Amino acid sequence: GFANQFGDLAGLQNLVPPLRLSFSPYISGGYRSTPVLMEANKNEWLPSGGMDVKYGIDESFTLDATLIPDFGQVISDNVVNNISPFEVQFRENRPFFTEGTELFNKAGIFYSRRVGDVPERYFGIQDDVNGGALGNYKISKNPSVTKLYNALKFSGRTKRNLGIGIFNAITQPVYAKLNNPISGADTSVLTGALTNFNVIVLDQALKNRSYVTFTNTNVLRNGTERDANVTALDVALYDKKNQFGLILGPKYSRIFDSNGGYDGFSNYLEIGKVSGKFRYSLSNTLESAKYDPNDLGFIYSPNEFLTEAEASYNIFEESKYFLNQRYSLSVSQAYLFKQFDYQQTGIEASAFWIFKNFWDLNIRAEIQPKWYNDFFELRTPTDIFETPRRKLRKARNYFIGVTGSSDSRKKLFVSWDLGFAQSPLPADPFTSADIGVRYRFGDRFSMSLNLVRRHDNGQYGYALMNDPSTNEPLLARRKYTDVTAIISGTYSFTSRMNLSFRGRHYWNRIHNTNFFDVIPDGNWVERFDYLPSNYNKNYNAFNIDVFYTWDFRLGSRIVLGYKNWVTPQYDSFINGVVYPDYADNAKQIFSIPHGNELTLRFIYFLNYQQLRDMKKSL
Repeated sequence: GFANQFGDLAGLQNLVPPLRLSFSPYISGGYRSTPVLMEANKNEWLPSGGMDVKYGIDESFTLDATLIPDFGQVISDNVVNNISPFEVQFRENRPFFTEGTELFNKAGIFYSRRVGDVPERYFGIQDDVNGGALGNYKISKNPSVTKLYNALKFSGRTKRNLGIGIFNAITQPVYAKLNNPISGADTSVLTGALTNFNVIVLDQALKNRSYVTFTNTNVLRNGTERDANVTALDVALYDKKNQFGLILGPKYSRIFDSNGGYDGFSNYLEIGKVSGKFRYSLSNTLESAKYDPNDLGFIYSPNEFLTEAEASYNIFEESKYFLNQRYSLSVSQAYLFKQFDYQQTGIEASAFWIFKNFWDLNIRAEIQPKWYNDFFELRTPTDIFETPRRKLRKARNYFIGVTGSSDSRKKLFVSWDLGFAQSPLPADPFTSADIGVRYRFGDRFSMSLNLVRRHDNGQYGYALMNDPSTNEPLLARRKYTDVTAIISGTYSFTSRMNLSFRGRHYWNRIHNTNFFDVIPDGNWVERFDYLPSNYNKNYNAFNIDVFYTWDFRLGSRIVLGYKNWVTPQYDSFINGVVYPDYADNAKQIFSIPHGNELTLRFIYFLNYQQLRDMKKSL
């Protein structure tokens, strides 16, 4: 075995490690062609250059920096047709923000996608041009991504087990370029201010897995744009036998803007038994109406008072059929914090098994036993931090789900997630199916296919429009369907040369069947002066990402990347009446204009020892 190969190494004394300093300069170039509705394609060259620096300050601390970074060669986001009242949280794919960031993410108030995000007024400038204050202008350029000047990470842990982390990034100002077709005049409008992002973390490890963590995030924008500061304290305490634990997580946010700003707070408290076969916990999440970490963090919605009790029975010993088992039951109840209006009650039970052949299976049941209130669906007020909020009554329901997977060590790996939900409303079933397949053809080549389908036959939600005479939100009953297909794979030519690819098609169809007015108590009354089908939606998103990587020497590489996508102007271009199902849309996706991008990047690795040897040889 591997342990039998261990040995003792003696006689090493007074070893002096070399200076850990390395540089990775890069240059890249590319060409992008983007289709524009009713106009010629927008073509542009993509020159870029920058450098990554890594400095090992001592055996415990490291400084990473990136100068004028270009993150163009990363996997495209899983874009969806977001009809919810909340922001979509995307996965971080940029290497600088995924490597060595565990300490910064511990408090849950650092969402790295805020750095280099869509400019604050990217959509606002479009509204101003489309009938707003800038109605005489046309947009000639409106960047959707904010570029960085630089970013750095300093992290490590002292001999007394104090973890220290400092993150800083500065983003460039962003301007939209406008043209007046009548006068021919050009102008620029600021859509994103020069911004400094900063995170400081102090994490003291204590005995028995306990710890105390202090985290502060700060966002400073140039000029009169809003600034933000969020502070979090995370405490976890466990007894000597590691049987019982307490977790405490208070947070405070402060927003500074031209209107005087606002502040808010949050807290998480959990106590329970954390080891043994029988475990239990009681927790409470509290968020004030104005708790807002979103400048550098992420929260779907504030204004919450949620209490949850959970108990589980765990069997870790191997039995006749199972390697381990877990059975759990939880009950939760939620209110708005400020108004303390009832939101919902939830009951969930689950059973999880890992079989001796390393397959796993999880069965869960969720019940909302009575009608509940949704205070965010109607977008009234539109700002999620404003109160009081209009409520929408929703029906009690139950959900049953089955999740599992085969042995991931095998060449063929299969995973599945199936679900069914129902409510007492007529014709209201919800079904979901997520099937994943991965096959390793050998040491060089593997492929994965993932298919997801969700269908809600009676979804009640905001109709995405208000009554023009009263400005009251309209409610829609709709048949909602979305399908996602992802195919990906990797082929290794050699140990230093590989090709990776990923293709994704997402389709969403919204078929409205009824429109309603929502009365003050949250119930709804049907109205018949609209033809709901006139407001149906057929949406497609499509991406292809291909990367050829050649590590021609240690730390140095050449990356050739190709991207293909459907632009937002064409995501609703396919006629949903003529092409009403997924197969039709999948066939038609190549009949509409696509964007194309080809890039080549050259990265060369240099460390201090190499530079010193080069100097000696001169």
